[in-house]
Amino acid sequence: MENINRSTAKEKLMELVFLITAAVSILAVALICIFLFANGIPAMKEIGFLEFLTGTVWRPGNDKFGIFPMILGSIYVTGGALIIGVPIGILTSVFMARFCPAKWYKVLKPIVNLLAGIPSIVYGFFGVVVLVPFIREHFDSRGESILCAAILLGIMILPTIIGASEPAIRAVDQSYYEGALALGATHERSVFTVLLPAAKSGIFAAVVLGVGRALGETMAVVMVVGNQPRVTHDFLEGIRTLTTNIVMEMGYATDLHREALIATGVVLFVFILIINFCFSMIKRSGKE
Repeated sequence: MENINRSTAKEKLMELVFLITAAVSILAVALICIFLFANGIPAMKEIGFLEFLTGTVWRPGNDKFGIFPMILGSIYVTGGALIIGVPIGILTSVFMARFCPAKWYKVLKPIVNLLAGIPSIVYGFFGVVVLVPFIREHFDSRGESILCAAILLGIMILPTIIGASEPAIRAVDQSYYEGALALGATHERSVFTVLLPAAKSGIFAAVVLGVGRALGETMAVVMVVGNQPRVTHDFLEGIRTLTTNIVMEMGYATDLHREALIATGVVLFVFILIINFCFSMIKRSGKE
């Protein structure tokens, strides 16, 4: 009886610990949201919501706070990174989960994990030393451009996508694969027409994580993107993203300028929420 009481007390204690940790996590998110919106929304009102979001001129010294060029820059760089990183990441996950020999897997898996552990600044140096000169030499460009940032981010999101999508593919019930083989499908056809659709929920989650990684990256991007706050549709020209705009100017910003940078963080936060909502809707429509 005494042992049972001790066991029950331990269970209740652990439940309390788990509840406290969950509450701390929720509180942290809530505090971040309160800070962002409490400081960012007043700045948007003072500048003007429409002027702030659609203005094409960013000159804090002249009280011009239009972030549309940065919004466009973030969309272009993130979209380019997804075009490069998502197909490579998913195909690598398929290879590692269903095609890779065991001896190769022991080598490939640590390499992917190593990619995830490399600091952003090291990726930035790689971009400056390798990618920028390559683009400058082979294209009519200064090198520091949207294309360079997209390629670099496409490499950086690979471990995120692979790390989330490979377990999702492995988690699919083996009976799906065996059933496809029994119906006469080849190994490749079984994997791509049965296993991948069955794992689409986990793959979508991996893509969302990749989008968040690409959209929120700062240090590597600021070194290779050019950082010109302008509207351009040429991928060989430089541009500035939302994150690089914040990190470049927050150190000396004051008053309305500082609040405008915080409001830029609000826009970035809302972007992430919209992306998550869109992917959730896609997953729901797929299930229906």
